Amino acid sequence: MRIRSAVPLGFLLALLSVPVTPASPAAAHAALVATSPVRDAVVSAPPAEVVLTFSEGIAPVAGRVQVLGPDGKRVDLGEPVVRGATVRIPVRVPDRPLGTYLVSYRVISADSHPVAGSFAYSAGAPSATPPRPATERGERPAGALTPVARYAGYLGLVLTVGPTLLAAARWPRRRSRRGVARVAYAGLGLVAAATIGTWVAQAADVVGAPVGALTGGDLATVADSEVGRVLAARLLLVGVAGAVLPAVLTGRATRRRRTALTVVGLAALVTWPLAGHPVASPLPPVSVTADVVHLAAMSVWLGGLLTLVLFLLPGTHPRVLARILPAWSRWATLAVGWLVASGVGQAALDLGRPAALVDTAWGRLLCGKAALLAAVLGVAAWQRRAVRHGAAAARPHRVATAAGVELAATALVLALTALLVQTPPGRTAGTEAARATREGVAQTLTSGRYTLQFDVYPVRVGVPNSLHVYVYTPQGQALPVVEWKVSLALPAAGIEPVPVPVDSPEPHHGSAEISLPVPGEWTIRFTVRTSDVDQATVTATVPVR
Repeated sequence: MRIRSAVPLGFLLALLSVPVTPASPAAAHAALVATSPVRDAVVSAPPAEVVLTFSEGIAPVAGRVQVLGPDGKRVDLGEPVVRGATVRIPVRVPDRPLGTYLVSYRVISADSHPVAGSFAYSAGAPSATPPRPATERGERPAGALTPVARYAGYLGLVLTVGPTLLAAARWPRRRSRRGVARVAYAGLGLVAAATIGTWVAQAADVVGAPVGALTGGDLATVADSEVGRVLAARLLLVGVAGAVLPAVLTGRATRRRRTALTVVGLAALVTWPLAGHPVASPLPPVSVTADVVHLAAMSVWLGGLLTLVLFLLPGTHPRVLARILPAWSRWATLAVGWLVASGVGQAALDLGRPAALVDTAWGRLLCGKAALLAAVLGVAAWQRRAVRHGAAAARPHRVATAAGVELAATALVLALTALLVQTPPGRTAGTEAARATREGVAQTLTSGRYTLQFDVYPVRVGVPNSLHVYVYTPQGQALPVVEWKVSLALPAAGIEPVPVPVDSPEPHHGSAEISLPVPGEWTIRFTVRTSDVDQATVTATVPVR
């Protein structure tokens, strides 16, 4: 009874641990860090274009990036132009150009998450009745479907990989393969169903409509996106694996077929990071590789453990177990080692700063996952000692009970993992919070030669702060800059002006990462040269608390 009751306990906890609501805060992982004109700015004349700068590369949703004029009619011209994280929206001058303009956007970030929002600026003076954006249903209309589909996908990997590995390499000749084959087929079907669920959720997020209101055309829009191509490739690979799997599970597969299944399996694993955080990390190739290793190690370890408890420990002769358990113990040790190493490496890339472990939701989830995993590894270490001393084969009920505890705890780990991939990583959490609360400083400065608009986000001590600067003619046209000189000073603390290196992603646009080591009223100074002889300096005060 112990053997049979330990496993249902693990699966019961798994079902109870499935997230039923999206992670909070909203799980968009690209943040709008700067705009031109700046949010709520009043400019002398309507600009010929609006520029949005995000924290990572994005793709606009067709027809959902628009600018409304003071009369409520669209004034954007054609499709926006995207270069990496920058979106440029051409704008025509309406018949009545003075008043408030509304910019609304819905884009998809590099890691497939939707980002939606709006802001306003005014030409001449604000309108008495500014235009209003169309009603949005939030950034994640898919709701619970997204985390549930991710969780189901992870569970499908566990049910497919581990049972297939043991059936192919360590299955006793006299034991029936029917049960383990059913589990593997169920796992493969679960992966396919989870992929379809992810496709539907992505369609809902892209078009901004609830799942029940989607049309065939809405579902088809996903196929034209990067994540759609990745999900389609995953479904194709699942189909190929389904054709090869029967021969492997029955033990009649040739080495070529087993090798083909291994290659197909690894290719399918790559599709998970290609549709998630790793593609938007500071080192995408490293992050993608670490995520594939992490998924493979998790699937081998947990899937193999489940197979042992369900099919091999009950009723197998101790002498047969004495041959199987040492081999499995070596595999499990190797898998756990790779699991921990890849997890630590990926966490280091996504964490950004040590303080994010405690002051961000992503960091706290990571700590919870690490604590549960440490407890599981303690149980696994006890199991390995028992196998080494030869006691495990003689007392399979104890092994099964310990394995049930491992499965129950790792079910919670999988739930936390499903939440982690829906939560902004520690490295972007500060920017996400600034976007959500509209923190930061945005000002418009004027000189006799130009108008300068700048944004600083999130204006916090001890974290990287993004500076974006835009220069226009007095008539509102983009003005190319020949040379930028920017400095920061804190006179009250005796800090003299410190030069700030400036990149120029566009002729009239400068960007930089600035450090604000102490709070105070910082003075930022811009010296802009627009020709061989035209140069002017403007200054502003940036309060840092």
